[in-house]
Amino acid sequence: MPELPEVETVRRGLTNLVKGAKIEKVDVPYPKVVTSDLTDFKKELVGTVIEKIDRRGKYLLFRLSNQATIVSHLRMEGQYSVEPEGANYHKHTEVAFHLADDRQLFYNDTRRFGRMTLVKTGSEKQDVSGLKNLGPEPTEEDLHLDYMKKIFGKSHRVVKSFLLDQSNIAGLGNIYADEVLWMSRIHPETTTDKLSTRKLGELRRNIIKEIDRATAHHGTTVHSFSNIYGETGHFQNELQVYGRAKLPCLRCGTTLKKIKVGQRGTTFCPKCQIKK
Repeated sequence: MPELPEVETVRRGLTNLVKGAKIEKVDVPYPKVVTSDLTDFKKELVGTVIEKIDRRGKYLLFRLSNQATIVSHLRMEGQYSVEPEGANYHKHTEVAFHLADDRQLFYNDTRRFGRMTLVKTGSEKQDVSGLKNLGPEPTEEDLHLDYMKKIFGKSHRVVKSFLLDQSNIAGLGNIYADEVLWMSRIHPETTTDKLSTRKLGELRRNIIKEIDRATAHHGTTVHSFSNIYGETGHFQNELQVYGRAKLPCLRCGTTLKKIKVGQRGTTFCPKCQIKK
C-alpha cells in the first residue's frame, strides 16, 4: 500500500500536470470506486477547475473551483496517469476526467480497492471517516514530543501496531514503521508505555527524517507503485531492514529476523532491538 512519501510524490506530480486544468466530462467505468452519489459526482465536476491538490495522511484532496473537494485514497495499487484526449482507457481505468486542454486524467487500479468521494470543501473531516480521526503529520511542525509522550504513555499496545494506527500519527505504514523502529533500536513488540522520553525523542526524529528522505527519493517501489509520470520510486534502494529478513543487520551484522506483529510481516534485528 502506498504510504505517505508515495502519496506525496503523486500529489506533487498531479500539481505539476493538472493544477489549473478544467474538467469537461467525467466517465466512471467502475462505479464502485465512487462512494458518494455517482450522478452528483459526474454532474458537479463538469466545468470546474482543479485549483489545488492537497494531501492529508495517505489521502489526496482535489480542491475544485466550485468549493467541492474530491477525496481520493489509492489503497493498495491505485495510480493516476495523464493521457491525450482520445487515448483508450487502460484495462483497469476506473475514472476518466476529460480535460479542456485535450488531455485525460485517468485513475487506474488493478486491485480496485481505491475509493473517491465528493464533499463540500472544508467538510471532509466530518464527511470522510478516514480523515476524521487522523493523527498529526510526521513533520517538525505537527509532530510534537509532548504529544507523543501523552499518547504513547497512556497506551499499552505494542509499538509497531501503534505506529500503524493512523489516528496516532498519519501516514506511516508497514515499510517505514519497520525502518524507524530499527533506526531507533526499538523492538517492534515493546509496549508504548515502556518507552522513555529520550527514546520517544529519538523515535520522533527518526520518523521525521525517514519520511523526508523517502519523499526526496520519490517513495518506495516494492510491488507496483509508480508516480504520475509512470516512474518508480527509488527509496527501496535505501531500505535498511524492510525486506531484508535473514540478511545481516547493516549496523551489527546479526541476522535479521521476520515475525508477525498484528498480522503484519515485521523485520527487525534481535541484537539491536531488544524487547522491554
